[in-house]
Amino acid sequence: MKATIRKIVVTVEETRIEAGRAIAPPTRKAVAAAIIANPFAGRYVDELTPLTEIGEELGALLGKACVEALGVAPAAVESYGKAALVGEDGEIEHAAAILHPRLGAPLRAAVGGGAALVPSGKKRGGPGRTLDIPLGHKRAAYVRSHFDGAEITIHDAPRAAEIVVAIAVTDSGRPAPRVGGLTAEGAEGRDGLR
Repeated sequence: MKATIRKIVVTVEETRIEAGRAIAPPTRKAVAAAIIANPFAGRYVDELTPLTEIGEELGALLGKACVEALGVAPAAVESYGKAALVGEDGEIEHAAAILHPRLGAPLRAAVGGGAALVPSGKKRGGPGRTLDIPLGHKRAAYVRSHFDGAEITIHDAPRAAEIVVAIAVTDSGRPAPRVGGLTAEGAEGRDGLR
């Protein structure tokens, strides 16, 4: 593995009641985050290929960890998202190099496919900063019931020369969605939009 991983954190959130109403089955979100060494912390480099390679590895590793945490078959995953939190000696471009060029394909393989773009977020901060991970339906970006988010806070990360890389997946949309629009059942999933 190209990434130097200090730790991996996996969480599962299960919503059983929303606004006083039972949610059956409960909606579930899994987040898997890797805290990695930033090989370019504290210096500017033009060539960020090592980070894109790390992104490819982490897409597979963290996507699989999320599916396993939910205890579902990969095809049962309905939405996904990705985000990175760069420590103070790194750049936002380091997060972009991890998240964009190569992370998506292995993530899609881990979650049983997906035609839609994987929503993403990037920020810089220190230990204990909350990382928000946007979520969207994996087959069709316009499925409003799956416009959502997950978050993770790791109290000792990222350190100045680290990056927290996180993947989130769900087995459902938001609890009690009712804002209309394209439904998961009505999505064709051919163009990644509808």
